[in-house]
Amino acid sequence: MFWIPLSFFLEFGFGQLFKWAQQRGCFLPAALVTNYLTLALLLFVYFSFTNQLEFDSKVIQVGSITGFVFIVAMLLMTKALSLVRVGSVLTSFRMAILIPILFSVAIWGETAEPIQIIGIGLSIISLILMTQGYAGSNKIGRWGQFALILLVFFGQGASMTCLRWVRYAGLEDQLLQVIMVTGAVAGSLGVLYLALIQTKPSYKDISIGAVIGTYNLFGLIVLLTALNHVSATVFFPLMGCVVVTLDNLAAHFYWREKLDRQAIIGVGLALIAIILVG
Repeated sequence: MFWIPLSFFLEFGFGQLFKWAQQRGCFLPAALVTNYLTLALLLFVYFSFTNQLEFDSKVIQVGSITGFVFIVAMLLMTKALSLVRVGSVLTSFRMAILIPILFSVAIWGETAEPIQIIGIGLSIISLILMTQGYAGSNKIGRWGQFALILLVFFGQGASMTCLRWVRYAGLEDQLLQVIMVTGAVAGSLGVLYLALIQTKPSYKDISIGAVIGTYNLFGLIVLLTALNHVSATVFFPLMGCVVVTLDNLAAHFYWREKLDRQAIIGVGLALIAIILVG
């Protein structure tokens, strides 16, 4: 299906854009907030011209909760990257695929074949191997690190579960409306956060954040469309394997970061997992 590989590629590109922003000296929380405000503004303009600014209560409910979860999860992620070993943060971030998978099975009645369950297990092992090799800092104590890593895990897991919720809330035909509310809420809360820490975004933060937001709008549309056509037990393990594999290859060949032996093994396991889950 065309939407699924396209969504994986766009998700990979989203992460690479933030890597690029970091390389250019952006303050990532400011770029993140601008990203959400940009996609919300673009959709606001579109709905204004098409006279579709009246949203039903379900759209506002799902979009508001998703926006809150998104901004909290991403701010936790950026904070954790500055305080905890990067490999630990990335492992927790990627392993969060377990939450929407378990939620979809337990609450929404989705199922997985035995061979897919094996593939899911392999995907988790591959994610651990591919994300453990990154260096980073440890600026807080052991329990502080554990608590922050746990928050990253549940935050990202909740974000992906919210994306899955769109379909089960019956909003497949109102994806753009949900995305606009999500971006508006996430961006507004992000502005409050920047005010709280007394940070004024630079021109570079805003301009690069706007580029990322325009890209992210298209990426979210594709991702939510893909989730309308495939179960979470298939989609999220595949996305985790494909995106992290591409992340590692980009780090090695483009960003000139060494790909160690365990990462290579992880890539191999990821390819096997993709075959089994798919």
